[in-house]
Amino acid sequence: MSNTAAKKQHKFRIGKMTVLDYVIFFLLLIFALLILIPFWNVIMISFSTSKEYADNPLMMFPRNPTLASYKALFEDGSILTGYWNTFKLLIVGLPLSLFLTSSMAYALSRSKFPGKKIIFFLVLFTMIFNGGIVPLYLIMKSLHLTGTLWSVILAGSFSAFNMILMMNYFQSLPESLMESARLDGAGEWRIMFSVVLPLAAPIMATITLFYGVAYWNSWYDAMIFLRKADQLPLQNVLRTIIVESQTNASNASSVDAVGKQAFSTGMKMAAVFVTMVPIMCFFPMLQKHFAKGVLTGAIKT
Repeated sequence: MSNTAAKKQHKFRIGKMTVLDYVIFFLLLIFALLILIPFWNVIMISFSTSKEYADNPLMMFPRNPTLASYKALFEDGSILTGYWNTFKLLIVGLPLSLFLTSSMAYALSRSKFPGKKIIFFLVLFTMIFNGGIVPLYLIMKSLHLTGTLWSVILAGSFSAFNMILMMNYFQSLPESLMESARLDGAGEWRIMFSVVLPLAAPIMATITLFYGVAYWNSWYDAMIFLRKADQLPLQNVLRTIIVESQTNASNASSVDAVGKQAFSTGMKMAAVFVTMVPIMCFFPMLQKHFAKGVLTGAIKT
């Protein structure tokens, strides 16, 4: 058989789909629709009128689109305050988390680091047993950090799981690179920042995504440590809007109240949508590194 005929046959086998392939494709399509349809419904409700929502809660396209829910949402001002507080969490917390995680991961990835096994065991121990929220609150109170954004930042500034992923990735790098840098007179900090981290773009992108999503979705620590409304991050503002919407729904006892209920539901859906959009735009930028970073970091070499 000639090379040309072999290539054509190879292409034919790749392009041929079996019955199992069609079944898998159909199941994946169903799962995708189960995810996308509710998401699309949330967006459409946010653009609908109160009457249209009352007539058809499961709408796919509003007949009379309106921006009334978004106008009311941003006129309230709390959503903008939540954006600003969440931005402060990200701009301070994300670099701090990356520095703490990468520096500890680099140290524990070195075979000659003194006390490596004991320190790693203590870090691993925190993944299994947690002291709970009361000791954490008492620590923050003793440091006079309750009521400030620093309490939320420090509470979520380090993840043992992320550190282990990064440590395993660092261990996969050739030791000869570090030895060459040491022969040139570089110290450990110089090696980490100039040699290791430039080669660790996939795992750094992955851990950045993990910490970014964690800070963006952070609400429990803020609920525990913060008291003032102007300090609450975005997810706590969204929680407040949802609670108020449910309160309006439970108090609906007249036609006018039903209209207010529907309008508050549209405002709630608008709040859900505007809180999801930034993180949805952030994810594709790091997606190409995500799979490689998780796969390499999850494999112990």
